[in-house]
Amino acid sequence: MNVIITFIKNWTLPLAIVVGAIGFPLWRHFGALVPYFIFTMLLLTFCKMPFSSLRFRPLHWLQVVLQIGGAIVVYFILKPVNTLFAEAAMVCIMTPTGTAAAVITQKLGGNPGSLTSYMVLSNLATAIAAPLFFPLIHPMENGIGFIPAFFLISQKVFPVLVLPLLTAWFLKRYVPAIQTKLARWQEAAFYLWGVTLMIVIGKTVHTLVNEPSDHMTAIWLGGLAMAVCCVLFTFGKWLGVFFGERITSGQALGQKNAILAAWLAQTYLTPIVAVSASAYIVWQNLFNAWQLWMERRKTAP
Repeated sequence: MNVIITFIKNWTLPLAIVVGAIGFPLWRHFGALVPYFIFTMLLLTFCKMPFSSLRFRPLHWLQVVLQIGGAIVVYFILKPVNTLFAEAAMVCIMTPTGTAAAVITQKLGGNPGSLTSYMVLSNLATAIAAPLFFPLIHPMENGIGFIPAFFLISQKVFPVLVLPLLTAWFLKRYVPAIQTKLARWQEAAFYLWGVTLMIVIGKTVHTLVNEPSDHMTAIWLGGLAMAVCCVLFTFGKWLGVFFGERITSGQALGQKNAILAAWLAQTYLTPIVAVSASAYIVWQNLFNAWQLWMERRKTAP
């Protein structure tokens, strides 16, 4: 049994992709559970986070400007070329930092405390920016105006991104016993991430199978995700040099909560745009695996 558990842990990403793709007729029906799973994963992560150590530095505010402002600028640059590409690049850039980024940062010798502070800030920024920007670039069906669309998206995005943070803070402040127990369930969050990834991949494959658009578009979207991933990691590391946090800044801007990006694309943008978000999951994990391998080579006797 331990061998099976170890195998699943070591190969969670490829297993989730394969199982999600093969079983897409089944997994796509569980799409409504994705926001609840994202909420739970963030809650477990924030319960483990020491709120007293949160420090928002000038680097963090600059990263937020680049995260939101960069997403908007790239959208308007790519829109004349291709609207799908513009939406794909925008949602990948705007998505907040992934919950596992602090762990990878620590293994690479970065500052996990600084990255955790930015993760909180980036989640708040996306919770505000997405409801404001999405109705402008992709009007909702049935002729819903900007203000109703803003409140509709806010009602769904705010509980996913902000409520876990507020809940974790409330538990830590008033019910610390529950907060302590939840902080120990990080392994449950890991398996929940795998199940959520299967659902997202299943919905993405369903879109590819039933989308009348050219399948070459999906290939281009996957390639675009790779380009965005490379640029974000590279630019983040370059920016971090000026603040003495090269590794931390690279992970902060490059390692995304891409499952959230796929959910946002499938729910509020053109569904096939989720191909880029799903591809981003693969590219960022390949890059992180390479970084960890290089770090092991440095420390190996």
